[in-house]
Amino acid sequence: MSGQFIGYFENAVHKGRVIIPAAFKKKFSDAAMRTVVITLGPLNTLAVFPLDCWNSFLQVLAEGNEDDRELRTQLIDFAIAEQELEGPGRIRIPEDLLEEAGITDSVVIKGELHYISLWNPEEFYENRRAKKEEHRKKYTTGHYQRT
Repeated sequence: MSGQFIGYFENAVHKGRVIIPAAFKKKFSDAAMRTVVITLGPLNTLAVFPLDCWNSFLQVLAEGNEDDRELRTQLIDFAIAEQELEGPGRIRIPEDLLEEAGITDSVVIKGELHYISLWNPEEFYENRRAKKEEHRKKYTTGHYQRT
């Protein structure tokens, strides 16, 4: 199975194409066949799933509760057709999806374990700042010293 996608990168958007960072591309399994599915993500993002992760996630949602099954239906409704990574790992994203996520000339590409999210950079950094403040208030050195 593809993943664990961890970390984030900022990259340019050129003619509706985004390059998936090499650190993420190398985590695509053979089962993904260099193919992704792009759909709406949480928090005004786009979600990019390697094909094997997409199929696995849909199966988990299908076996879940009513909310899970509704999410599955919506992810399928908003998904664009499967697409193979182009050349060095570019993906083409329809203009309407980019506009809906507020992504123009640059994008933050963030690992979300089994999928990759695409963010408007301003929204990403604002969300990150807020999360960082909460983290610093909640967690102490003691939380980090568990082994």
